[in-house]
Amino acid sequence: MHCVRCDASETRVIETRTTEEGRVIRRRRECPFCGNRFTTYERVEESRLVLVVKKDGRREAFDRQKLLRGLVKACEKRPVSLEGLQDIAARIERAMKNRGQGEIPSTLVGELAMEELRCLDKVAYVRFASVYREFADVSAFADFVKKLDEKR
Repeated sequence: MHCVRCDASETRVIETRTTEEGRVIRRRRECPFCGNRFTTYERVEESRLVLVVKKDGRREAFDRQKLLRGLVKACEKRPVSLEGLQDIAARIERAMKNRGQGEIPSTLVGELAMEELRCLDKVAYVRFASVYREFADVSAFADFVKKLDEKR
């Protein structure tokens, strides 16, 4: 693995650990020439492409990083680890690919994300829902929060 700073051709692995429920190997590396440390991830390359059908009918390839950015945004300033959010994104991606369909509605992705966040952190769940559900006004949002409170 080449160093990302000085492009030296040999780097040393200083730590290895599995993430995303054992489906990814995370390696911390160090360059013996410049001392730079960086992280690499090793995962199985999957050939099945899943297209997400948006509300307006557009289709785009599923992007785990886009999903992860939305999850991270919902969890800002919350006691939630990035590794936990990466696990959620991996579970959602796996669930979509296991359906065996080439096209998945974006609403399914949103609902899966909301369900995961509901179990993880209620505040993050409400934040994500406020963007995903596109509440028309404050009263619709208040009704949503009230129903959440009643479920407890």
